[in-house]
Amino acid sequence: MQAKVVAVILGGGVGSRLYPLTAHRSKPAVPLAGKYRLIDIPLSNCINSNINKIYVLTMFNSASLNSHIKRTYQFDKFSNGFVDIIASEQTLTNKNWFQGTSDAVKQSMKRINSTPYDICLVLSGDQLYQMDFEEVIDKHIAQNADLTVATIPVTEKEATGFGILKVDGNDNIVNFIEKPDMSEVTQWKSSVDEVYKSQNKEYLASMGIYVFNKGVMEKLFEENPDAIDFGKEIIPYAVKHPDYNVKSHSFGGYWTDIGTLQSYFEASLGLTGWLPKFHLYDNERIVYTNARLLAPTKIFGTKINFGQIADGCIIHAEEISRSIVGIRSRIGRKTIIRDTILMGNDFYQTLAEMEQLDTNELLGIGNNCFIQNAIIDKNARIGHNVYIKGDESLPNMETENYCIREGLVVVKKSAHIANGTRIGLED
Repeated sequence: MQAKVVAVILGGGVGSRLYPLTAHRSKPAVPLAGKYRLIDIPLSNCINSNINKIYVLTMFNSASLNSHIKRTYQFDKFSNGFVDIIASEQTLTNKNWFQGTSDAVKQSMKRINSTPYDICLVLSGDQLYQMDFEEVIDKHIAQNADLTVATIPVTEKEATGFGILKVDGNDNIVNFIEKPDMSEVTQWKSSVDEVYKSQNKEYLASMGIYVFNKGVMEKLFEENPDAIDFGKEIIPYAVKHPDYNVKSHSFGGYWTDIGTLQSYFEASLGLTGWLPKFHLYDNERIVYTNARLLAPTKIFGTKINFGQIADGCIIHAEEISRSIVGIRSRIGRKTIIRDTILMGNDFYQTLAEMEQLDTNELLGIGNNCFIQNAIIDKNARIGHNVYIKGDESLPNMETENYCIREGLVVVKKSAHIANGTRIGLED
């Protein structure tokens, strides 16, 4: 890859489908795997692909995201690399905040164009995957494309939730539809490799990853002055227009969009598996994050089965099964944690503080608790003898300290759960 590349990562909107995890943070700032954040995935993919000129566009609840990026991604002065944040702002000529994906980039073009580039790579900030962008860009250049859309084979059922593309034998995108109805989805099959056909994955879905030649994106913005979204407006227009050579790059690896609590929960617990589809343990394709310099985790007599334990934890639990335990977590004696994400804590309480506090004021999980099918946000205080169990049969509901959504019990950030509380499905 010899072309000059600039990457633009979209910080996402309100993130209502990930509420309450997005009540105080943006989607890309949501914790992942005990020590990372979602934004670390596209940023690491860029760095591993030798792309080090990166803009992150932010708007909603962006304080923690901005802080994480500032602390983590600092390049040396000899590389000329940077991760720069472009926040949505009102100006004398534009009073609107970012209205959608393409509008966010359009409003940021003055800043983006201050960096010399031949190729603009547009990414989402809330997806889980590992991709070599050099391979995508080299193919884009070799095919003399104006625009390349990264695609992934999906099943008929999955196709209704994505933008679906029709592709000919030369990777040309010849048609596009956003989230087709089940009654018409069978008309959108594409020719795919036999391995995907055997898995009934005969539909090519847009991954929300776009490669634009310099000037092409701005020209598309000029031709579509009212468009605010890439998937719904800009991409379909480019596909149908004879002046644009629009190609597909089919990706065969693991990829998931973290759009809902359930998708976040499943993708996260999938990381605890024997051979997870998303590989964190690689010598070269490293996932970068903030180096916190925490002490090693201490574990006292706990049975751990398919557990992912981050740094700085103090664990006395009886059992941890298929669960993620985030940084600085404290778990009391005889407590059982199953199928759960513990996000951990931002700080430690001193021994002096702990001696003076009621048990409901102690950070972490108390003694003799049972927690299953739950997400425990950061800095939660869960007392002794607490029972929490999520289940698909439970109706959605919300209280000051927790909510139930999609069958999951989500304890809110900095919530207090009193001794003896019972939440969710009773045994």
